[in-house]
Formats: sequence, structure tokens, C-alpha cells
Amino acid sequence: MIQEVIVTTRHPKGRTHCAPMGIRRAGAHFIIAPFRPSTTLDFLLASRSAVVNYTDDMRIFAGCLTGRANWPLVDAQRVPAPRLADALAHTELELQTLEDDPQRPHLLCRSVLEQTHGPFQGFNRAQGAVLELAILVSRLNRLPQEQVSRNIAYLGIAMQKTAGPREQEAWDWLMKRVAAHQSGEAIQ
Repeated sequence: MIQEVIVTTRHPKGRTHCAPMGIRRAGAHFIIAPFRPSTTLDFLLASRSAVVNYTDDMRIFAGCLTGRANWPLVDAQRVPAPRLADALAHTELELQTLEDDPQRPHLLCRSVLEQTHGPFQGFNRAQGAVLELAILVSRLNRLPQEQVSRNIAYLGIAMQKTAGPREQEAWDWLMKRVAAHQSGEAIQ
């Protein structure tokens, strides 16, 4: 099973990074497998630590993909990486093993601390739609435009029926990114 989370890392020189990522659990371990090139990969290898953040704020997923990466962070307790200040829960990880690969290395990490900070009250359909659109946006250069358009049309139904202000804001950020990609604009 893949869990969609926000992974936070800190380079030993102090710079922090937040990235949406699909991670997997393997028993007591977590597998993080970013595509190269990846700031998360670079920082995790340099510091040998990361934090998995569980959140229901889809703006964070959308924001990380659209240049809005200044989400409030606080220091983790057992690893030299930050966590999202408003995370519902987080897991602090230490890197155990690297299975190197030229395209997508697998980082096997062990949990050193798990904490819950607030209740998870479930996702509405719009949150799921924003999450799926965020995944599409992260793959715009790898997917056929026809498929992207078809998926957006379907996801838009859930947005129309169940979106609140936060989901609508996240959707709008992502759709601006899609429009920029379609028009050939340079994307940061």
C-alpha cells in the first residue's frame, strides 16, 4: 500500500525541504523512493534522516508542487529534520539502507518516533481530487496531455460537489500549473 504524505528533510548545512511523496511500509520500516533528481533524496542521504508528515490540508501537497513551500515547521524530537507544525501525526525516520538505482533509488528507513497531534476526521471527495491532481501535476512531463485532460474533467466533478475553500485554493494553484505547462511556459 502506498501512503501519500509530506516528507520533510533538512540538509546538514541547514536548508529544509518539504515534498509530497508516496511512501510504503515494509513491516517496521518505511520505503521512500524518489525519482532522480530529487532534493529529498539528496538531503536524506546527507542527513540520514527524514520526517513523514500526515496531513489533511491539501494546500500543502499543492503548494509544494507550485512553489509555495514555506509551511510552518518545528524541529523533530529524535532526528535532525523538521516536521510540519500543523501535521495531524508524524513519524521520524533514520536511513538504514540504500538500494541505489539510476532512476529511482529505494531508501529503507526505520521509525524512531511516531506521534499523533490531532484527530483525522476523514477526507472529503474534493481532498481526494486535489491529491490526484497533485500527482498528475508531478507527472505532467511524463503523461499524455489527453490523459491529463480526461482525468482533470473527472476529478472536477468531486471538486464541484464537495470542495471547501482550502480545497478550492489548492485546486486553483494546481490548475494554474497545468495551464502553464499546456501553454509551454517555463515552470519553476
